[in-house]
Amino acid sequence: MSEVVDRGVWRPPPLLPRWSRRLTLGGYVLIAMAVLADVATGPDVTFSPVLAAVPVLAGAGTRRATVPLVAGAVAGVIVVGLTLYDREVPLVVHVTAAATVIMVTFFSCANVAVVAAQERELVRVRTVAEVAQRALLRLVPRRMGPLVVAVRYVAAEAEARIGGDLYEVMRTPYGVRLLLGDVCGKGLGAVETAADVLGVFREAARAEPDLAEVAKRLDSALARRPVSEEFVTAVLVGVPDAPGPAVVVNCGHPPPLLCHAGEVSEVEPPVDAPPLALLGLVGGDYHARSLVFDRGDLLLLYTDGVAEARDETDRFYPLVQRLAAMPHEEPDSLLDELLVDVRAYVGSGLTDDAALLAIRRER
Repeated sequence: MSEVVDRGVWRPPPLLPRWSRRLTLGGYVLIAMAVLADVATGPDVTFSPVLAAVPVLAGAGTRRATVPLVAGAVAGVIVVGLTLYDREVPLVVHVTAAATVIMVTFFSCANVAVVAAQERELVRVRTVAEVAQRALLRLVPRRMGPLVVAVRYVAAEAEARIGGDLYEVMRTPYGVRLLLGDVCGKGLGAVETAADVLGVFREAARAEPDLAEVAKRLDSALARRPVSEEFVTAVLVGVPDAPGPAVVVNCGHPPPLLCHAGEVSEVEPPVDAPPLALLGLVGGDYHARSLVFDRGDLLLLYTDGVAEARDETDRFYPLVQRLAAMPHEEPDSLLDELLVDVRAYVGSGLTDDAALLAIRRER
């Protein structure tokens, strides 16, 4: 899941990375050298205009407007001192230097105040999105019934906290049931669709003994919505509490991957089925597949943000091959390693939201 923002408390981000601090320090050194050169060259030459950079450098490393204000005042005092020393330099040059320092100081103060206000607003928006995500995508316990569960949600946008990918893991009278899906759409419409799917699933998964009927109820609920372009690819999984096969229903989604005895295989559906909301248009039905899911086996569900991640040569991420080379004992560690590998493969960052859900059967 995405990192958590402290609720109700704004904490400024790190102001400058190390390389930026070094550049800023280099700027101060150059200004000091310019002042020394001014004194060394005598009263007929001045370098006082460079002092206008002092409040700019001070403002780059702070979120308090008083810092560039004080820096500008110090620079102004130095300009006055150089004016008294460089008596042979035309007065208009000194006046211009002083006016420049004053104007740049005011600009730097205003810029720092605006940036600080924008960051506070951004944190408020991110906090609201975090709350919305926690309401929509509930925290999943690490252990549920016979399963060890791990989930990750990674937004493609650096500041995003919620999108169209969705997941749910819940106990029901029929064992543990899981849902992972991807809304074909963007923005608030995708979020609303995801909320509708999760709401229907949470009710139907407890009421319907047949997992394929749960999928049909999801499809019917989306089909009854007002005219919308959103549809949802999804995969539903049911794992009984007692030893026995699992059940998988695929609704136009990338096939889950089963890790068994060190080998990775795709769990293909018995019959291709359309995404949710499209069953009435293309016909057909949703079919459940029985899956041997023994103790120690691991099942990975994922969205196309992972399956369709591409490198700089436009080649898809080889998920099956990469997954086969990773240890499958611990779902949390596996997902962390998998995400690191995907990011390294892509290089420039994910272009689509990615959700990963891994379950390992313990008994």
